[in-house]
Amino acid sequence: MKNLFLFYLIMISVLVSAQPFTLKSVGEAKEFRLKLYYGVQGKGAFVQYSGKKEIIPLQIKSFQVDTDGRRDGEPDIHYYVWNEMIGGNINGFYTLEMIDDSASNITYTRAKDNRKFMLGMVEGEKYDGSDRYLLHGAVLAFNHSYNNHFTIAYPDGKKTAIELPSPDKPSFARQSIIEDYNFDGYDDIAFSVPDEGMGVYRIFDIYLYHTQSKRFEKLKEPDYSHSSCSCLCDVTVDKKKKLLTTGCRGGARWHQDIYRYGKNGNLEWIATEEQTEE
Repeated sequence: MKNLFLFYLIMISVLVSAQPFTLKSVGEAKEFRLKLYYGVQGKGAFVQYSGKKEIIPLQIKSFQVDTDGRRDGEPDIHYYVWNEMIGGNINGFYTLEMIDDSASNITYTRAKDNRKFMLGMVEGEKYDGSDRYLLHGAVLAFNHSYNNHFTIAYPDGKKTAIELPSPDKPSFARQSIIEDYNFDGYDDIAFSVPDEGMGVYRIFDIYLYHTQSKRFEKLKEPDYSHSSCSCLCDVTVDKKKKLLTTGCRGGARWHQDIYRYGKNGNLEWIATEEQTEE
């Protein structure tokens, strides 16, 4: 099978976002609980303690993937470390390890006295598909499976409500990706659903964060008159060359279109590559 199809399979595993976790203290005289929210590679993270309205931003300190067991059929291990930020200062830090959908070695260390609290997952909670991220002070709320509502609550109190495209099949889940899609140094948010055919590639809706307006706005789709894919499909970024690449399948061929941003800020097609499955 050609490299593009293999790359697609790898990207699917990367794009799957963990659902928010409800955590509880372990071994404390008085139990406390909190919800931990985060996206791919630990971005967009925050915690909210039970009974509190306030949310506490988490700044990703390190993210690592241990793939040593892959040859033996063992799953990868994802390691996360977040700084807890209060008033612009580090108030403590959280650690978490993920193997498939199971979290372990969850801790919180308080900065003022270096006291470590052990945390565990609260089991048996019914998950309704809801998720939230914190980006640039805005709370982004959406659902992976059961509805198409996307709301953005900005720090100034303004809110925006958006309807996202529906997955074609109930069994398909909406994926969310936090990435800098226009190479301005600020992370953006994207959502993807499988194509309406065989579900072999994913169609993206990308919302760029604009620093001047401090708002998220949907990325305008490019002119597809020269491209092979008439959608923003399987979008990947080349940070070094500042290029966006899309990929789709037609028959036995995989098509890959390459775009760059023009002076007006719109995407411009520059090349198409094709690969055939063996």
